[in-house]
Amino acid sequence: MRLVIFDLDGTLIDSEALIVDTVVTSFGDVGQAVPDRKTIRSVSGITLKDALSILAPGVTAERAAAIGQAYRARYSASANSREPLFAGALEALDQLQEDPQMILAVATGKGFHGATTLLEKHGLTARFNSIQTPDHNRGKPDPQMIETAMTKAGASRAETVMIGDTVHDMRMAKAAGVKAIGVAWGYHEADELRATGADIVIDRFDQLDGAIDQVLRAAHA
Repeated sequence: MRLVIFDLDGTLIDSEALIVDTVVTSFGDVGQAVPDRKTIRSVSGITLKDALSILAPGVTAERAAAIGQAYRARYSASANSREPLFAGALEALDQLQEDPQMILAVATGKGFHGATTLLEKHGLTARFNSIQTPDHNRGKPDPQMIETAMTKAGASRAETVMIGDTVHDMRMAKAAGVKAIGVAWGYHEADELRATGADIVIDRFDQLDGAIDQVLRAAHA
């Protein structure tokens, strides 16, 4: 048995333009100073509450709530047309699921409703054994989402690998004691992923199957 857990934004889903634009416009809506693009990219994968503590440090709870409300409104208005799958993602999922011992799951910083809506839009929901979000777990980099996915799949640490594009994904994997594969096409640079625990960083989806074999063989060595 092998459990492969995917992040969504920046890993399977090309959402960078949507998220950056949404932060810029929603902060402008409430008259809040707009963070630079690098800072916006750095918070992908964590909860909105944690992201706002980085994007708008020092604001009151009421101000943070107003920014969050503006962000959710802007995001909801644009999400349906601006969250495509990365090229090669569907083919990679197809290849993994040819193995009857392969179980797929999701661990994302999105809320459960947003994650399931997005997966349904792409016809992917049934591919995943479980969809883990901060609605029912602690957010990244806490390992709880991975631990819950392992419990639901009946998989051990040595049988589990996390696939993600951010340092939050890599740190979550290391905290859970599982292997981590970074993807270089998302929000964080390859060097950042390696520095925070990626066992391998891949540049293309067609490298994923081989990378999973490599890291899980190492886990059993």
